[in-house]
Amino acid sequence: MVNSDKAPLAVVTGANAGLGLETAKGLLYQGYRVIVAARNPEKGHAAVEALHGESPGADVRFEPLDLDDLASVREFAAKLRADEISLDLLINNAGIMALPTRELTEDGFERQLGVNYLGHFLLTSLLLPSLESAPAPRIVQLSSLAHRGGHIHFDDLQGERRYDPWRAYRQSKLAMLLFSQALQRHSDDEGWGLTSLAAHPGLSRTALFDHGIRSRALVGSLFKVLMPFISQTAAEGARPTLHAATAGDIRPGDYFGPAGIAETRGAPKRAHMSLTARDQAIAERLWQVSCELTGATWHRADCLAGRPGSVLGQ
Repeated sequence: MVNSDKAPLAVVTGANAGLGLETAKGLLYQGYRVIVAARNPEKGHAAVEALHGESPGADVRFEPLDLDDLASVREFAAKLRADEISLDLLINNAGIMALPTRELTEDGFERQLGVNYLGHFLLTSLLLPSLESAPAPRIVQLSSLAHRGGHIHFDDLQGERRYDPWRAYRQSKLAMLLFSQALQRHSDDEGWGLTSLAAHPGLSRTALFDHGIRSRALVGSLFKVLMPFISQTAAEGARPTLHAATAGDIRPGDYFGPAGIAETRGAPKRAHMSLTARDQAIAERLWQVSCELTGATWHRADCLAGRPGSVLGQ
């Protein structure tokens, strides 16, 4: 087990590329030890090499984490708890965008909901003891401007009756923002000592975003023309996440995004949160459903019992 007198430890999911990689760079620069948690070992090790190239001597390592598979989430969490005394920072960054056809995770979830949200929900619950052991633990959920058009479709959460790539993406990113708010309330009620936050990158030029806009030909063509004027680099897009993770002027439950026009680019500031994202009843219902679907327990029996999905129609 790693000695507690080492530098603070951060886990960044999806840190092998794009926003996650830039976030890892920023954290290493600020003196964190960083775990690159990603699905693909080849890409994960390549990211670690690149980070070492920019910061020789940096304490960074790769650990496999496949959010498509809850068994992998459990294995990752068990290894981290065995290897480390505490976890100071968890950044739930990994995600997929606008899959053109409905796909399922290993556990049978619609894949955008499963990877973007449900895998992170279980991961956070499993790492709660490690987070509680840190002096001032923070969790940052990655949301999106797209959350504003999102709804939690409790009657069709997995897109079985109707699947639309962007409808599913918006739902998953709204779920992340609702999660950040509910997690802070549960921490306050239970005395977990967490600071739960969220961030979005505006419009950032990443491979994920390029893939997403290609799913709609007309919109994609328009974005290609406008992107240089309304977007920013991945490094710039990571700034709201890094601000949430490390700044001193944060408040529990804060949500950060770019300060520029329509929050598409610019320096970090507190971001606009939709009315739905602030709805505590929706957040608590989603929390209970997520516990059922993933088996998350959060230290106690605060999740409804029963077969998976049994509360969806309530």
